[in-house]
Amino acid sequence: MSQIDPLVSVSVVHCGPNRRLCAPRPRAVSAGEPPAEALRLRIVRLRAGARLPERQSALASGFDLHACLDGGTLALGTRPVLVPTGLAIAAPAGADVQIRPRSGLLARGVIAGLGTLDADYRGEVFVTMYCLTEPGHYEITDGERIAQLVVARLAAVAWDEVDALPPTARGGSGHGSTGRA
Repeated sequence: MSQIDPLVSVSVVHCGPNRRLCAPRPRAVSAGEPPAEALRLRIVRLRAGARLPERQSALASGFDLHACLDGGTLALGTRPVLVPTGLAIAAPAGADVQIRPRSGLLARGVIAGLGTLDADYRGEVFVTMYCLTEPGHYEITDGERIAQLVVARLAAVAWDEVDALPPTARGGSGHGSTGRA
């Protein structure tokens, strides 16, 4: 059974004969920490082999996404390829749902592009993936962890157009201007 954190409550609908609702696992709350209201995301398994996103440790911020290749494999090269997850997700308004790379694949030169699941998107979740010129190729297997899904609350934002911005010590210096730590 998949582990589901109640901070991101997930309603699961299976497309097939075995329909069930997945219950969240208990979460340890630190002393003095107020319980957070869960963001509720609905998720549908579009194919039998689709795996629910899951955290690999209790304190992980991302939920691993798995390739859903119907038992097969998919070859990656240096050009972007859409890798199916077999899942569709309905995020509520006010949720920021991002697809991010996994560090283990990045260390091997396998890139999962950043992506955002908008609250009004209802199609299958795909992960855009490719390889750096070294190694140049990688074979994804069915069920392999390919990316992470990170869920956060969006801040309310109001834009104030002004004639000039207040000065700072950094000013307009960017892209590496602060040096290495």
